[in-house]
This record gives sequence, structure tokens and C-alpha cells, in this order.
Amino acid sequence: MKHIVKYINRKWKKGWLPMSNQRNQQVGPNPIRRHGIPQKPPKIKNTKETVLRIWSYMSNEKLLFVFVIIFVFLSSILSLLGPYLLGVAVDTLIEQFDRRTLLTMIGLLVATYVFQSVALWFQNYWMINIAQRAVYKMRRHLFSHLQRLPLTFFQKRQSGELMSRLTNDIENVSRTLNSSVIQLSTSIITLTGTIIVMVWLSPLLTLLTLTIVPLMYLGMKWITNRTGPLYKKQQRALGDMNGYIEETLSGHKIIKLFSQEKTVIDTFEEKNEHLRDVGYWAQVYAGFIPKLMNSLNNISFTIIVGIGGLLAVNGVASVSVGIIVTFTTYARQFTRPLNDLANQYNVILSAVAGAERVFQIIDEDEESQFDEDEKKINIKGDIKFQSVSFAYEADSQTINNVSFHASPGQTVALVGPTGAGKTTIISLLARFYEHEQGSILVDGKDIQSFSKGTLRKQMGVVLQDAFLFDGTVRENIRYGRLDASDKDVENAAKAANADAFIRDLPNGYDTQLQSDGTGISHGQRQLLSIARAMLADPALLILDEATSSIDTITEIKINEALTRLMKGRTSFVIAHRLHTIKNADLILVLDEGQIIEQGSHHELLSKRGVYANMVLAQSEKRQA
Repeated sequence: MKHIVKYINRKWKKGWLPMSNQRNQQVGPNPIRRHGIPQKPPKIKNTKETVLRIWSYMSNEKLLFVFVIIFVFLSSILSLLGPYLLGVAVDTLIEQFDRRTLLTMIGLLVATYVFQSVALWFQNYWMINIAQRAVYKMRRHLFSHLQRLPLTFFQKRQSGELMSRLTNDIENVSRTLNSSVIQLSTSIITLTGTIIVMVWLSPLLTLLTLTIVPLMYLGMKWITNRTGPLYKKQQRALGDMNGYIEETLSGHKIIKLFSQEKTVIDTFEEKNEHLRDVGYWAQVYAGFIPKLMNSLNNISFTIIVGIGGLLAVNGVASVSVGIIVTFTTYARQFTRPLNDLANQYNVILSAVAGAERVFQIIDEDEESQFDEDEKKINIKGDIKFQSVSFAYEADSQTINNVSFHASPGQTVALVGPTGAGKTTIISLLARFYEHEQGSILVDGKDIQSFSKGTLRKQMGVVLQDAFLFDGTVRENIRYGRLDASDKDVENAAKAANADAFIRDLPNGYDTQLQSDGTGISHGQRQLLSIARAMLADPALLILDEATSSIDTITEIKINEALTRLMKGRTSFVIAHRLHTIKNADLILVLDEGQIIEQGSHHELLSKRGVYANMVLAQSEKRQA
């Protein structure tokens, strides 16, 4: 017993037990994190607004939805007619047995339940159709919106957590729409109809049946007050765990290199235990519902049969054996809709929590895309930074008072230690972020006068780690320009020095590649990335240490390909290996967000400053 008390106290301190005074607190030791800083979980805004937004995806199916409601009404009426006919049959047979009457009543009962089954089949078939179309639209909307969000949005969130919203949360909505709408409508109609018929048959027995309602209300209120918050916490815990799983799968090499398997397993165990505990208590409380309803059903049945039997024996005119039989069925039909309503309330709460997580993403501001008037604009590549400053955080400048000019066709190299601001300058040029002070001019116009889509369409990028998509070699190169012919793709590969190794692959240009580049080397992935950029034929080119981590022979091939690619284009090269930028027209040496030196390779060497010392240090290192 002492150990159990210690366990409960430990869980209480961590916030994992759903005690009443913990209901509005963050559950568990793993809050959502942004930039490594724990954040408060998103609050549920408005259930009614969320339900209306879900309905907006179903609005095109209004006519079909009307048919669903009609058939729900029909099936509910037929479910009420069956017990009534059964009671009439019992009273008729008690008064006077007649085979013809018996057969007629049996025929009516069979017809009633057959038509009810047909109505149920059609309403389910149509509702599934409506639900799947609505979920299809919602999923398409969410995915499309994600593609239009700025880079800063993705830098603040885990990929796995976003995947959870695209899959788990959407699927939660799908399951609810498939079944809950019909069950909710059926329950309301059946409950209303049952009460009306019961009052018509016997107000006294109806009053006896309704004695369980206060108990049912109090019990359901106690349960739903606990299940609602727990379902929301369960959704958050699931998204958090999915994000961690995706992170560990992406970084499994680093995990193994640093022998951190045990730490990763322990952290996952903690998150998994948190999800288990939250899910456990949500299901425990939800599991009370059928037990409560079953107990109340039995109480109601006992009241009707016991007191109703006494009334019938004592000759009360409004109570007969047939009516008692009818009421025993109606009593169950009375509590079953309430049971369904309670169950669906929990399911709907879970779906609303998932839908709100989806709508939180959809409500994020999109980036401006293509301007129709700009699609035919061709940028020449004249780039000018004038006293540009920018800060990721308000209290520290990332770049400060940066000024330089790149004429069309020139190559600008950016060098400096990590955190000097090299990548930030490129990000501002691509408008991943907006500069705060100064101005950036493209062909003499302010960069903000171009839409982001138009600007990026004329930029080619070759990253240090080339990213490939699941698809063929041809499809990966064609990603640079989707309307390119096979001949164009092959010419781009030849210009990138990639054609020879591609033809040595099992299926040549039709060889299937994986996103992690399995089957080809790092240098070959770089060559495919260069071919992709060549096919795009951009006016501006960005190279982020494109020749790092490769062998000397491959480096020669890549440098030859890059020389062809950079010809006639304004190029920005982020370089750590300084011997690769000797021919750059302008070299910017950055430190702590400021340009401390700029000029050509020979000009900077003659100054014998920071750049000259960096070149000397790397030369000695290469010779060592």
C-alpha cells in the first residue's frame, strides 16, 4: 500500500492524474517546445465555431445531407413503430387469440424492421460519401496551405507534430463524420419520438421511466467534465510523441555516432508513458458511460415491470400487459439515445480538438505567391544591399549595416565563422525573412516590390546537402523545370558532368531514387542538384558550400559543372574552403553580422587582414 501511495503522489506532482484542480494545467513533463523553450499548449478557442467550419467543408453536399436526415427520420420512426406494434399484438392476443391477426401483426413487424434496415443502409452509405468528400477537402486545404506558409513557421515546429495534424487529427474528424452525425441525429429524433409516444400511451409509466433522468444527468456531467479536457491533452501528447519519433528517425545516424540510444529510449519512454497515462484516464472515465447506462437501464426496467405489473393487476385502465411490453422496449430506446449522445459527445470533443489543431495551421498567414503581372519579368541580377540590418531576436542584431553591390553576372562569395550572418544575407535575398532597416534592391527596384514566388522562381539553389525526392533520376532533375523535355533533362545532366554516372546506373535516367539518396554517393547527389539548377536556368544562383565533404576527383567535376552553371549569372557562394572562391568578383568577409573586409581575392590578400590570415591558416592545414 505504501508503494501505491508513493506512485500516486509522484504522478500527482507531474500532473498526470486528472484531479479536478489539475484540469486546466499542462499535463506531463513534456510541454510543446519552440527553439528549445517550453511553450504553453494551444487553448481550445470555440467549439461552436469549429463545428461550423467543419460544416463549411460539407456545404456542397447539402442536398445529399437532406436525404440523409430524411432517412434518419424514417428509420427512427420505424424503430418507434416496432415496439408499439408488438404491444398491440400482445394485447390483441390476450383478449382473443386469432391466427390471422397474429400473422398480420408478424407481417407488419417484419416489414417495419426490413424497411428500417434499408433506411439505415442508405443513410450510412450517403453519410460516408459526404464525410469522405469533406475530409478530402479539409486535408487538401491543409496540405496546400502548408506549402504556402513561410519558412519561419516550419522552423518553430517539429515535422512529426505537423504530420500528426495531417494524419491523426484529420482521421479523427473523418471517423466522427462517418458515424457521429447519423448517431447524433438518430438519438435526438428517437429520444423525442419515444417521449411523445410514451406520454400518449401512459403518462404515469412515462413519469416512472423519467425518474432515472436526474441520475443520468448527474452521472454524465461528472464523466464528461473529466473526459473533455483529457481528450484534448491526449491529442497534444500524441502530436508531441509523433514529433519526437520523426526527429529521432531523421537523426538516427547522429544518435548512433554519439551512442545516445539509451537517452533517446528513455526520453521516448517518458513521452510514451505520458501519453499512456493521459489516454488511460480518458478511456477509464469514458468507460464509465456504458456501465452507468446499463445500471440505469436495469433500474428503469425493474420500475416499469414491477410497478406497471401491480397497476395492471389492480386493473388501472391506462396500463395493460401490452403497454408494459411496449414500455420495456421504449425504456431501453429511451436510455440508448442518451447513452449514444453521451458517447458521441466524447467522440465529438476529441474530433473538435483535432479539428481545431488543423484550423490553427490553416489560420496561419500565408506568404504572398505569384503576381500575375510579374510572371513574365526576367531579373537581370543587379543586387544591391544598402545599410541592411536584421535581427531574429529583438535584443540582438544578426546582421548590422551590411552594404555591397553585385552587378549582373558577378560572383559574390561570403566567408566568415559560423554565426557571422552569411546564411541570413541569403535568406533576406530570398525573402524568407524581411529586413528591418536599410534597403535591398533588385535591378534597381526594392525587393519587396516583387512577389516572393516571382523572385524565387528566378533563383537556383545548390545546397551543401543535396535533397532528392522519391522518384526517378529524370524526375529529380526535371523538378527544376517541370515542362522540360527528356532531351533538356539529359543536356542539363551533361552540362553538370552527371550524364556518365547516370548511364551507369541500373536503369539509367529511369533509375528509382530515394529521398535519403541511398544507392548513390554524396558527390553524385550534388551533381544531380547542379543539373536541376541548370535546367531551371535561373538569373540568380546560390551555392551553399556545394563542394564540401566530397573526394578530390568529384570536386573537380563539380567545380567544372559549377563554372558552367555560374557563367552569365549573378551568383552568391557561401564558402568555407577558401581555395574554391579565388575567382570570385567580390568576397565579403563577415564577423558578428558585419562586413569587416570586402574585395577580390588578390585585393584582400594584399591587405594582409582577416581574410589573408584565414587563407594562410587553411593552406597550412592542407599541407600538413
